[in-house]
Amino acid sequence: MDNLLEVKGLKKYFPIKGGFFNKTVNNLKAVNDVSFFIKRGETLGVVGESGCGKSTTGRAVLRLHEPTAGEIHFEGQDIMTLDREGLRKKRREMQLIFQDPYSSLNPRMTVGDIIGEPLEIHEGMPSREKLERVKELLDFVGLSPYHVRRYPHEFSGGQRQRIGVARAIALNPKFIVADEAVSALDVSIQAQVINLFEELQEKLNLTYMFISHDLSVVKHISDRIMVMYLGKIVEMADSKELFANSIHPYAQALLSAVPIANPRSKKERFILQGDVPSPVNPPSGCVFHTRCNYCMDICKKDIPEFKDTGSGHYAACHLVKE
Repeated sequence: MDNLLEVKGLKKYFPIKGGFFNKTVNNLKAVNDVSFFIKRGETLGVVGESGCGKSTTGRAVLRLHEPTAGEIHFEGQDIMTLDREGLRKKRREMQLIFQDPYSSLNPRMTVGDIIGEPLEIHEGMPSREKLERVKELLDFVGLSPYHVRRYPHEFSGGQRQRIGVARAIALNPKFIVADEAVSALDVSIQAQVINLFEELQEKLNLTYMFISHDLSVVKHISDRIMVMYLGKIVEMADSKELFANSIHPYAQALLSAVPIANPRSKKERFILQGDVPSPVNPPSGCVFHTRCNYCMDICKKDIPEFKDTGSGHYAACHLVKE
């Protein structure tokens, strides 16, 4: 299985301005030197606390947030070198599903116009042909074709997210970033939408970058999982391997917080101390050392190398033996 996407040294800093002349006085380091790859046809889950840089990474990969530095190779082509027109053409192959199914749809447009807009912009599809294609897409995501003339406020949250999915697949993309795509939905509806994602992946040979803070959902849908903390990747491994043999203390703490359905089953909890440091002034050395129970002197000084510990299980921790 070849790599569809390869990201090297990706950074995204947001300038903080201040003073009389409104100059840049500092930078918020939302994504700070991350490198990873996604194989064709797989789902890479991205997890971490709020503010860890998950969503910014997903949007930077699509260049919706213009990266500060780094390389983004999509099918071997560095999309960082594309001009505005070249990027516009490439967008048909790379799509985004937003977190909020309420605000991501224009309330003044009908469902037909919302889903048909990319067909009109990228393919110049005639109105009659576009209408038939929209009806096909609605049926494809589990909605009725007669919904085409309704407005977003006439649908439930789960139905609106299906409309967002239909819009994302309208141009037959190869890669989709799903940014917290089920977090705003009820649990029962989440399961339906997750099943829809899996069906579409099988039928359309899609590749997903699935961003979520819900580890149970990520475990269910992901082939591999990438754990982020304060703008950096701290661990990445096969889904089953990560849950069975997590290495980084932060990943262990996240996994220990996942509830178990059996009330008689007990497991050790790893309780993190303190708060997440500011991404404006991240700690020196390992960014997690201020909250780590295993912190050593080297953790405060040296940035740990993100390396393969065996069988594609990557971790950035000084506890990892050579």
